[in-house]
Amino acid sequence: MRRRIERALDKVRPALRADGGDARIVECDEASGNVSIEMLGACGGCPLSQLDFVYAIEALIRREVPEVRDIVAV
Repeated sequence: MRRRIERALDKVRPALRADGGDARIVECDEASGNVSIEMLGACGGCPLSQLDFVYAIEALIRREVPEVRDIVAV
């Protein structure tokens, strides 16, 4: 599951990195399906990062890895 989430993140990383940011998996619990993602760099302090998180990262992970139950930004 973690590898598939990383591949999903790799699809949005070029856009995040173009703005000086990135995202990383902090925790991935396969048993519960819970995932924690941290926004890094410029994305970490950007007020719009929550929109990026919900509409790009979370949506993509849910589409690519349907067994994920909960995705939290930390």
